[in-house]
Amino acid sequence: MKRVMFGMVLAAMVSWSTPAVMAFCGFYVGKADTKIFNKASQVVLVRDGDRTVMTMASDFSGELKEFAVVIPVPTFLKREQIHVGEKSLVDHLDAYSAPRLVEYFDDNPCEMRRYPFAMAAASRASQGLAVDAVNAAKSLGVTIEAQYTVGEYDILILSAQQSSGLETWLRENGYRIPPGASGVLSSYLKQNMRFFVAKVNLTEQAKLGFSYLRPLQVAYESPKFMLPIRLGMVNANGPQDLFVYALTRKGRVETTNYRTTRLPSDLELPDYLKDQREFASFYKAMFTRQVEREDGRALFLEYAWDMKWCDPCASDPLSNDDLRQLGVFWDDGAGGRTPNVFLTRLHVRYDNAHFPEDLVFQETADRANFQGRYVLRHPWTGQSSCAEAAVYRTTVRDRREQEVVRLASLTGWSLSEIPKKAGLGDNLQPQPAAASWWERLWAK
Repeated sequence: MKRVMFGMVLAAMVSWSTPAVMAFCGFYVGKADTKIFNKASQVVLVRDGDRTVMTMASDFSGELKEFAVVIPVPTFLKREQIHVGEKSLVDHLDAYSAPRLVEYFDDNPCEMRRYPFAMAAASRASQGLAVDAVNAAKSLGVTIEAQYTVGEYDILILSAQQSSGLETWLRENGYRIPPGASGVLSSYLKQNMRFFVAKVNLTEQAKLGFSYLRPLQVAYESPKFMLPIRLGMVNANGPQDLFVYALTRKGRVETTNYRTTRLPSDLELPDYLKDQREFASFYKAMFTRQVEREDGRALFLEYAWDMKWCDPCASDPLSNDDLRQLGVFWDDGAGGRTPNVFLTRLHVRYDNAHFPEDLVFQETADRANFQGRYVLRHPWTGQSSCAEAAVYRTTVRDRREQEVVRLASLTGWSLSEIPKKAGLGDNLQPQPAAASWWERLWAK
């Protein structure tokens, strides 16, 4: 039986929905969730002290009998430390933290009111492992430390003395190991890491009635706050998008071995982007542009916020029970209040050439709010003829042209293609060349 080996290639099959929710600061009109990216993986990391709960949603597509996942883990896992979660919770977290589109409507300049513009039970795997299989593993220096059936998954916990023996064992047991895996496996063995191997138990899945892969969850204690991505890149066909949702008590999470930077945010853009297809195209192009500007070597902050509130809310807040199921194990909320949880959403596009190391994280004390937020500002179209209205009308065209130029700069799109969509005709008015700095220095 052929099986597919994944390192940390995880799922993102999220239904697109655009509830019209009125928020304190403008109207929420859309979001850029993981569905707009191909090969998008999702991981939820709950971290406090040395305790970690990791939820891994699989992006596998194909016959479920072909599915297998191999993940390095920093410690031995008991059966009670492994759980099967609900995919809807990962989808909810994605929708809640996704970069959002909001819109404002200009007031009548003749009746202007000033508003602040602010952001706002354990069993052996089916039929068990034969004694000769265990002995064969030992002869290769591979130890099968435990085997469990958890929900619809058969799980093995492996350790090994050398990468060649582990690679041979995996191949002999039907796992397709791509060229180059040996070096990656060796580096994990040098760190004394074990391997969490899971495959679908079709019989158990049929009993449970699920037609899709539910996320796997593991809870463990280790000083290592990291996410192994290198094994997943070995058999990857091109760059992959990874979304990390970190839930912590103190503040924002960042990487220590790669640059973490904020995406451009709080920018006014042409209002035709209200069409969800246009907004999706914008966000994909903008993200690709930012990856290129960072030479493909950075993670991008898309959201950082205290989960007790949001502004604007792209989805209903998660309940205390939702947070608990995702792994929030501390309970410092009283009277049903939301526990102290800070959410960091990171987005990275990675490949072997630009991300030679696994992602290593740290929790910071920074609790500053941030969200990828893009603004549509609709002009006032009334007929009042006060002096303020006349001045206002002369500024609208300039403002809309600036939005077009900004959109082109963010995405790399041609300025010859955007103005018509933005209702500005075929082209922008030619702009005079700016004086050089030395010409301005002594200008009278």
